[in-house]
Amino acid sequence: MDLRECKNEFIRIFGKEDFRMFFAPGRINLIGEHTDYNGGNVFPAAITFGTYGLAGKNDLNKFRVYSMNFSSLGVIEFGLEELDYNKQHDWANYVKGMIRYLKEAGYEINSGVDIVFYGNIPNGAGLSSSASIELATGVILEGIFSLDIDRIDLVKTGKRVENEFIGVNSGIMDQFAIGMGKKECGILLDCETLKYSYAPIKLENYDIVIMNTNKRRELADSKYNERRGECEEALRRLQKVVDINSLGQLSEEEFEKNRYIIDDEILTKRAKHAVYENQRTLKALDELNKGNILAFGELMNRSHISLRDDYEVTGKELDALVEAAWEQEGVVGARMTGAGFGGCSIAMVEKKNTEDFIKNVGNKYKNIIGYEADFYIASIGDGAGEIEE
Repeated sequence: MDLRECKNEFIRIFGKEDFRMFFAPGRINLIGEHTDYNGGNVFPAAITFGTYGLAGKNDLNKFRVYSMNFSSLGVIEFGLEELDYNKQHDWANYVKGMIRYLKEAGYEINSGVDIVFYGNIPNGAGLSSSASIELATGVILEGIFSLDIDRIDLVKTGKRVENEFIGVNSGIMDQFAIGMGKKECGILLDCETLKYSYAPIKLENYDIVIMNTNKRRELADSKYNERRGECEEALRRLQKVVDINSLGQLSEEEFEKNRYIIDDEILTKRAKHAVYENQRTLKALDELNKGNILAFGELMNRSHISLRDDYEVTGKELDALVEAAWEQEGVVGARMTGAGFGGCSIAMVEKKNTEDFIKNVGNKYKNIIGYEADFYIASIGDGAGEIEE
């Protein structure tokens, strides 16, 4: 699918050629898993897969939106005053939520708009297609109505749509990475304070390979809440002897000195992951600033081992992919990414080995699991914005 097809579709559906083009990426999290709700950092990057939006004003006082990914649903229409959640409107609720909250914030959205969306983020891969639609809508509204929206406010609006309008209790990482992404850079983000810094990821000789287990993440939600509760209990016990508000505030040394107070093997393992994983994000920033990709790869490996052994959220599919990846030539590092129990893992691979890597890991995975994994090569790109022709 290329942009020419999107343009033709816009002209076919809306009968006009007057439109502008926008794009919002998907994201990967390079390191820092299950750290966000423990007061730690994450380390995401925007990727070159994402959501395209072609948009132009109409004089009908209504929004007409169409997704090439859900063409069977046809054009979904709603007026400027019809901005409540509507189950029948399916994916368009993400669009509607953004319009509603920006209008409520006082931005002047005073005419109808025709929009064609097309997303090339692989379905169910956990690369954040919903946040990508939210931010694509945000930059469309910003551009079409000449609005001056602070980018962090736009990011927060996307998160609010996810949490309040759609009803999914997720953090801010996805919208932040998509809104604030920068080409060839990862973002070290403190999810509590929203302090952030960029780190260069120069991948001249390397590919980032996304490996999709093709296993739906049925367990992720229940285990997510369970892990969260375990970390909260470990924190409560540690607070008897250390003055902290979150596990993310502990250094490795402080944790080791005080771990005895937790007095529970499982809770100690969970807290250890949260503390050590947060420290890995800080080390990652440091190593990338020195241009040390090999050391960064080693941190990725250790992250996966911790998620497998201490946090216990990987599962046999993710482990099969990552462990097969570790055996291949030219692999710098590999780890699961996302909530776990299915979804995706990522590997950093020397370009000259990528083709063999995909074939070998794919074969090994199919032999162990019984069905195929999918592989995508991702580049690290810029955040959401207008596409200049």
